[in-house]
Amino acid sequence: MTSFFGSVFWLLVTLGVLVTFHEFGHYWVARRCGVKVLRFSVGFGNAVWKRIGRDGCEYRIAAIPLGGYVKMLDAREGVVPPQFESQEFTTQPVWKRILIVLAGPGFNLIFTVAALWLMFMLGRPDAAPIVTAKPQSMAAVAGIQPGDRILSVDGREVTTWSDSLDAVANALLGRTPLPLDIRDPDGAQRQLVFPLDKLPPGQTIDQYFTTLGLRLASPPAVAATVLDGQPAALAGMQGGDRILSVDGKPVADFETLGKLVQQDAAVSPKLAIVVERNGRTIPLEVVAERESLQGRPADWMIGIGAPPMETATLRYGPLRALHEALTGTWRQVTQTFGMIAKMLGGEASTKNLSSVIGIAQMANASAHMGLAWFLQFLAMVSLSLAVLNLLPIPVLDGGHLLYYLIELLKGSPLSEQAMAIGQYIGLVLLFSLMGLVFYNDIHRLLLS
Repeated sequence: MTSFFGSVFWLLVTLGVLVTFHEFGHYWVARRCGVKVLRFSVGFGNAVWKRIGRDGCEYRIAAIPLGGYVKMLDAREGVVPPQFESQEFTTQPVWKRILIVLAGPGFNLIFTVAALWLMFMLGRPDAAPIVTAKPQSMAAVAGIQPGDRILSVDGREVTTWSDSLDAVANALLGRTPLPLDIRDPDGAQRQLVFPLDKLPPGQTIDQYFTTLGLRLASPPAVAATVLDGQPAALAGMQGGDRILSVDGKPVADFETLGKLVQQDAAVSPKLAIVVERNGRTIPLEVVAERESLQGRPADWMIGIGAPPMETATLRYGPLRALHEALTGTWRQVTQTFGMIAKMLGGEASTKNLSSVIGIAQMANASAHMGLAWFLQFLAMVSLSLAVLNLLPIPVLDGGHLLYYLIELLKGSPLSEQAMAIGQYIGLVLLFSLMGLVFYNDIHRLLLS
């Protein structure tokens, strides 16, 4: 339940910030273009708070926080007093109306760059891109070995696990062969290619990642800490010992060690563990004990702690951070439009789209990871909001932009009947899209 309320809270924070910024773009440019603004609303429906500004504009927060709007003086909605005719929206030159429409998505892009710039300067803590692969998976067949470090993905240098994951995810959605530069634990570098074009079309990103089998490597099987009075200490294990085998089975990493302890202790708690210490091989007899920690189900324990994973913090100075923010925003814009084209062409699955349910879950998760992670999340949602609004669907900013571009070409506005038909079509498309993304998220929740 705590997760539920946390998700709702951080969703409201996310939508409140991004919708306000988007609508402020329309408002600010409209005012600069000499158009009278009657209402600035964050949310839809009845007002829960409002006030009238000195400029006569009503500022309000409404009950349904799934969007917002700026209401301008418009002759199509009623009689315009003579003294305000020059400030009416529809009589403005078409280039001014285009600027006003573009301002919302434009401000979202500005927010994206600003959020990423601040995130890069604060520094985003992350894991180093040291990986392994599930046996017989695509990544294993391509040549990934335990402890390999990813240096670049598709020619782009990466220094953190998340950046590697994002680059791989974009390639998975496009199902194109993906080259990687790798360095093994001994320092030797090599290049390999994931043949993502062999993946079947129409699957979700989670299914593609399962097939690929690439994952963050577990720490080495070293007893970083040995707890006094626990089975390992009683058997003579010391801090720094490297575990080589359990009951004759080789141990590749700390994750493998944990699985072997659970598996073998369930048969017999007495475990034959071989460790390496100062170049010597030492056999130990460890009697595992079954314990329950912090209310979780009981597990077999031997009382050792794993070494910390190698970390990497993504942090730049102001100028480098601005450059990375601009290039990152441009890269995401092109990838997003490319993915939309692939979805329309049937090359990528629409099952990867998420509604506010998925956004709420991601908002909660990123907020708990720290400010830098939440800023990155806000940047990505802001960019998505900009791209969504630029789609040529009537009722969205992109639909209005389409009307004005047609007006530029034909020399006169579209008829009210044509615009009304477009609005109905836009509503049908929008509600269909909303139904699809809600279905995707509900289906994912039921399967999880």
